[in-house]
Amino acid sequence: MPIALLSVTDKTGLVDFARGLADLGWELISTGGTASLLRDAGLTVREVSQETGLAEMLDGRVKTLHPAIHGGILARRDDPAHMEQVSRAGFRLIDLVVVNLYAFAAAAATAGIAPDEVIERIDIGGPALLRSAAKNFAHVLPVVDPGDYPAVLAALRAGQPDRGLRTRLAKKVFENTSAYDAAVAKWFAEQSGDAFPERLTLAFERAQTLRYGENPDQRAAYYVEHPGAGLAALQQLGGKELSFNNLLDLDGALMAIEPFIAETCCAIIKHTTPSGLATGATALEAYQKALATDPVSAFGSVIAFTRIVDDEAANAIASLFVECIVAPAFSDGAIEMLGRKKNLRILAGRAAWSAKGFDLKRVRGGILVQDRVAPPAVSDDWKVVTKRQPTEAERRDLEFAWRAVASVKSNAIVLVRDGATIGIGAGQMSRVDASFLAVHKARVAGLETKGAVLGSDAYFPFRDGVDHAAQAGVTAVIQPGGSVRDAEVIAAADERGIAMILTGRRLFRH
Repeated sequence: MPIALLSVTDKTGLVDFARGLADLGWELISTGGTASLLRDAGLTVREVSQETGLAEMLDGRVKTLHPAIHGGILARRDDPAHMEQVSRAGFRLIDLVVVNLYAFAAAAATAGIAPDEVIERIDIGGPALLRSAAKNFAHVLPVVDPGDYPAVLAALRAGQPDRGLRTRLAKKVFENTSAYDAAVAKWFAEQSGDAFPERLTLAFERAQTLRYGENPDQRAAYYVEHPGAGLAALQQLGGKELSFNNLLDLDGALMAIEPFIAETCCAIIKHTTPSGLATGATALEAYQKALATDPVSAFGSVIAFTRIVDDEAANAIASLFVECIVAPAFSDGAIEMLGRKKNLRILAGRAAWSAKGFDLKRVRGGILVQDRVAPPAVSDDWKVVTKRQPTEAERRDLEFAWRAVASVKSNAIVLVRDGATIGIGAGQMSRVDASFLAVHKARVAGLETKGAVLGSDAYFPFRDGVDHAAQAGVTAVIQPGGSVRDAEVIAAADERGIAMILTGRRLFRH
């Protein structure tokens, strides 16, 4: 009679799976709550303590850590010496191990939980059982995911599970135990105050296999840090499956509106950077102002809102080819109107994520790791460094420009008037080129640059950027400062009657 060891935290589907095993003639051994659940379902279960000859000890810390268990799992059935040693010891062979682990990550994330309580959620016996079974996968079936129960039962009913299934089950075990260990290591790093541990182990779960990557000849998949958080929290209400580039642009769109989350804001995104960004009294007004910045580039864009998309906003958007729209919610009429466009992806919800954590960038042979960037905000540390103070209206637009420029690819310049971008210079090799492009884009769109304000993501290395802005009629500038030529740049602003604020914070987005 084959033997299955079952000891799980997640009881989903376990009773039906165990009953299926019993119907096939398997003997069941188990521990604690799992054994009680199976007995309550009318199944015959042998306690692990009967197998080992020892009761659980150390408040349950030691249950299955015993040669009678691990010997029965690890013995190679095709090795006569192994089989002789197991027989001499009186151990029985265990042919299937079903284990999932204590919910450590959930415990660690619980507000106010004491460290000693978190430590008790570190599973020792579970990973040991799984790793033993997975190492001996040629002879033992290791099952960590309840989603695999049907496939395992089907294979057992059909005869002997093939090596392909066994390999997939073993792979999943080591993926799970690796992620589990990574979560524990991360918690200990946090406890020690180590921002950048000596060894960085990352664990992500595959959420979706994508049709292709940035280009059709690249394979791609979407992995999530925490299921149900960030982009994974969004609910798709219509349209095609999200692509690799859609997900990148959605991330850029949500970054753009994040500093304006308390206002009604719209961001129109192309290639992860805004082509237009605006606030308004309504979603429609914000959209119209954002669209006016660069109507041509809005074709094939991703659009994000901080407020519900109502019928009026949806009706305006419906005439434009758009890849994705994301908003906290949509009116019924908006869903009906936008749903007529079969290729338009409609996503609802808030893709919140923790302010803690790392921002990762891949480079050849490694990764770069930095703190997750905090959204820019108005600060008391800002300094007006010119003779002329900004007016109240200029100050409002400067504050908008500072929050807007953070989501634009460097070198980044934004021209702003009345809570909306009117020209954006993104991703240029020099700051003066970015200024030129922002002015050029505004003029192409038929927008008046005279009286606008300018935001820059980094300092002006020379006065030419300010001179170019003044020629376009810019009246106020906000920038980090910090150049060795700050005095020269400030003097240029004074010569032109421009008000200038230095923030002391750079906003590069590479």
